[in-house]
Amino acid sequence: MTPETTSSQLMATPPNFESYLALGIYVGIAVFLIAVLLLLSWGLGHKTRSRQKQEPYESGLLPVDNARLKGPVPFYLVAIFFVIFDVEVIFVASWAVASDQLGWPGFAHVCFFIFILFLGLVHIWKTGGLDWEPRAQREGRRKRNDQRRTHNNPSKAQERLT
Repeated sequence: MTPETTSSQLMATPPNFESYLALGIYVGIAVFLIAVLLLLSWGLGHKTRSRQKQEPYESGLLPVDNARLKGPVPFYLVAIFFVIFDVEVIFVASWAVASDQLGWPGFAHVCFFIFILFLGLVHIWKTGGLDWEPRAQREGRRKRNDQRRTHNNPSKAQERLT
């Protein structure tokens, strides 16, 4: 780029007919190949059906129970939180690319964005969204541990009562 070029000279020109034609040919070939492969697999595939083939099968074991989970699965909740907070990386990375053009106002905006996300994380943490076990199990475990401590060390139990 020479020093004499201006921003009006750097404007992108609209694509011409050959560009659209090349894109259309590419899309047409891709759709054609996908259709041919799907039709070949449907036509050449072995089509026998039986009750045994329709049963679920995993590792040679017959299913013995319903596949639906009976209790809460905190892993999925934590995974969703991870995806939500991981999206922040996209916004912060795009800010980092354009930080020289955005200047201090852009920095203030991204700091505010990260602060709001931090408040969301604190809220999730305080409400127990990151806990791996249900609250009733956790409280029961704490109660059992306290009972064991007081049973093993009666002097500490008397100290707690006084």
